[in-house]
Amino acid sequence: MSQKLPYAYLQIWRDLRIGLALTGLAITGLLLTACAVAPVAPAATTPTTVVSSRCGDPAKLGTTVSVLVWEAFVDPQALAQFEEECGVKIIYDTAAANEEVLAKLQTGVVGYDLIMASNFIVPTMIGLGLLRPLDHANIPNMTHLNELYINPPYDPGNRYTVAYQWGMTGIGYDADRVAAPPTSLAALFDPAQAQQYAGQIALLDDMREVMGAALKYLGYSMNSTDPAQLEEAKQVILAIKPYIATFDNQAYTDLLVSGETVITQGWNGGIYQAIFTNPERNIRFAIPAEGTPGYTENFVIPASAPNPYAAEVLINYFHDPEIAAMNSNFTYYPSANDAALAFISDEIKNDPGIYPPAAIVSKMEFLVDLGEAAPLWERIWTEIKAQ
Repeated sequence: MSQKLPYAYLQIWRDLRIGLALTGLAITGLLLTACAVAPVAPAATTPTTVVSSRCGDPAKLGTTVSVLVWEAFVDPQALAQFEEECGVKIIYDTAAANEEVLAKLQTGVVGYDLIMASNFIVPTMIGLGLLRPLDHANIPNMTHLNELYINPPYDPGNRYTVAYQWGMTGIGYDADRVAAPPTSLAALFDPAQAQQYAGQIALLDDMREVMGAALKYLGYSMNSTDPAQLEEAKQVILAIKPYIATFDNQAYTDLLVSGETVITQGWNGGIYQAIFTNPERNIRFAIPAEGTPGYTENFVIPASAPNPYAAEVLINYFHDPEIAAMNSNFTYYPSANDAALAFISDEIKNDPGIYPPAAIVSKMEFLVDLGEAAPLWERIWTEIKAQ
């Protein structure tokens, strides 16, 4: 059983990104939750005097707010700034996949005030009654959202979600060690090509991403529910599985940077974090010609949240344009906040691998809720991982 730490401890991650050799991050990693219990907060403290207009009503804030997000998906400095401005201590935890977050909520984990969820999992969470409707009056910065994220198909009326950042999946690779820059999903799924890098290929440990990419490679929709097409995708993955070093959602960029892998499936922000923080390595990102999954990461509030008001204030804080830009400058993912663009660094907003042109966006396919086909997908994924 593990205890969650105030986000100030996660400053270690930021220190690592600027080159300091600190070891506390490894300790923090051991403290990630594995138990169906509420996050353990430190002893309640009297909040500091709130002087910022970005902090809502001080009388309603409370002293702590507990968040569950993807690793390295929020700038520690932004959260430290929130703590200082608003006098609310952030209890921080990370998850590796949407299925992990869903399982936590379904198995009775309580205590989280704010969690992150990708677009395709939101309808499932709503249908299971796991989310709390938002009070938009507490989130005025929603007016800065790009029109794509107002009234999105996965949450009509934004009743439960506020988009945070978005991105796409592609191929990260070591340009010094590949025979040619990959341009197609064949670089991962064609056995003849995969064999060149046997034991040096990584795929995401994500059912929707891996099976979806295999479906796209075959010319099908990434959201297919056709049993025959899913079986074809399974066989494609099994054919190249002997050459796969690992399925991984968190260390795949570290493996690429260290040289343990040569090519990896990965999310654009994660690959670009590796590119920009390791300029001595010739790491690159490629967008497959067949198209790629697009996704939106959203903030949602669990139905069991003990401090939903502070969660809404934190969502609003993240959508202050300068704070939204701070987070995109840290994560290398595009912001869902249009007003943030003025504050996002030129190297990020001018890179087509991060902010893709319309021609690439038009070929992106957003993952959707699988509905009744979910058990079929899960069975096939289990079979893939077991063989």
